Amino acid sequence: MTPRETSRALLATLLALTLAAGVVDAVSFLGLGHVFTANMTGNVVFLGFSAAGAPGFSVPASGLAVGGFLVGALLGGRFGVVMEGRPRRLWIGGALTAEALLVGTAAVVTATGPGGEGRRFTTIAVLALAMGIRVATVRRLAVPDMMTVILTRTLTGIAADSRMAGGTDPYLGRRVGSVLAMTLGAAAGAWLVRRHGPVWPLALAAGGVALLAAGTLLAPATGVRRARR
Repeated sequence: MTPRETSRALLATLLALTLAAGVVDAVSFLGLGHVFTANMTGNVVFLGFSAAGAPGFSVPASGLAVGGFLVGALLGGRFGVVMEGRPRRLWIGGALTAEALLVGTAAVVTATGPGGEGRRFTTIAVLALAMGIRVATVRRLAVPDMMTVILTRTLTGIAADSRMAGGTDPYLGRRVGSVLAMTLGAAAGAWLVRRHGPVWPLALAAGGVALLAAGTLLAPATGVRRARR
């Protein structure tokens, strides 16, 4: 996808998803015990910490998050292949619908499921699955610096492509917007977890993604889904 093909509506959707990722990772880290369900780099580091005997980290929790994410990414990738040649809104909308349902399921499990490690691990697995589907879909969209769950490349671009570094500040608006969206989502998620527990932020994230899915599915068709080259 070239910059010209990146519509404002799509950029707005990706920014909203970045905000939702901040909420989800705030819930997982603060409410599920030092584990991420969107940021897999953090989980790989946590596995290293656990291997070195650092307290406060769980090999099963981090490993489950990575495994769930990989399964989700596999499903998201397969769905993208299946949707080849069909309107892009159906592909993206379908993936977002799956994410909304899974995040909503995690909220229900957290609210009503049996307590203890079983509920914790189920919630981690479901959230990681949802994020894997999302990231596989966003990756196929190939919108520069809009991965929605990680910011390392985005922050590097802000500095390395700046005028101070001799660049032209390409995509500066979306890059800064991504950083702000993730920060806002994490702050809102943390505030909600601390005051109301994990159910409300998960429910709100699921509702927000569901609205994005509905808006995408109902949008006018703009073309068919084509393979990323």
